[in-house]
Amino acid sequence: MRSTHWAFAEMQAAFGYTLDEYLQFGGYPGAAALRHDKPRWTAYMRDSIIEATISRDILQMEEIRKPALMRALFELGAQYSGQELSYRKILGQLDERGNTDTLKHYLTLLDGAGMLSGLQKYDDKQLRSRASSPRLLVHDPSLMTASWHGTGSLLEQPDLRGHLVESAVGATLLARSKTEGFDLYWWRDGSLEVDFVIKRGDDLSAIEVKSGRIKKSGIGAFCQRHSEALPIIVGGRNTPLDAFLHGDVPLFTLS
Repeated sequence: MRSTHWAFAEMQAAFGYTLDEYLQFGGYPGAAALRHDKPRWTAYMRDSIIEATISRDILQMEEIRKPALMRALFELGAQYSGQELSYRKILGQLDERGNTDTLKHYLTLLDGAGMLSGLQKYDDKQLRSRASSPRLLVHDPSLMTASWHGTGSLLEQPDLRGHLVESAVGATLLARSKTEGFDLYWWRDGSLEVDFVIKRGDDLSAIEVKSGRIKKSGIGAFCQRHSEALPIIVGGRNTPLDAFLHGDVPLFTLS
């Protein structure tokens, strides 16, 4: 039985979370009592959640030749959540030596542990999709907050808040993909970008997140090329962010 991170609606019902609290502290109920003490909350997340998951859940189930590289990959991926990063750039940021195949394998393990995914770019040709640079995405927004080493709150910095909002939407989609049976991608063509593309059988939807971050929307161009796609703008007038995080928004055209 798969048990994902708690959703916004569950954290709100159990602990009275506001939207901003969920964006910052995510869906780990064990950490909820510490959210008013940021240093203790951060220590709990790093020691009892992140390190425990990597050391116990992953390293004890499979032999990992470069555990330091896996830890560094997660740390980097959490800080760059919601962003595309080529494997070459990832390797350039890490002190530990590795190669693309090793990074892909470690991302697969981190994905299976509910920590970090590398989304493939949507392409009609599967081979090109698999060869694309990944869009890094944490499975819970708190993992991004706990890995942040800068000063101040992510919510106070517009660009970082944008990535945090996009990560929260992506984490919600990751959780729903397990129960609703769809595949999750991202898309870009030049400067045009779609935050998330989801596909289930013949059903296709393109999701743009209005997060306050400056970017050039590609949802119109994508839907012109894929006329069957349902456009969804999260944060727009018809699809508020809190309603989407609550799970109240259908992801595909109702038949």
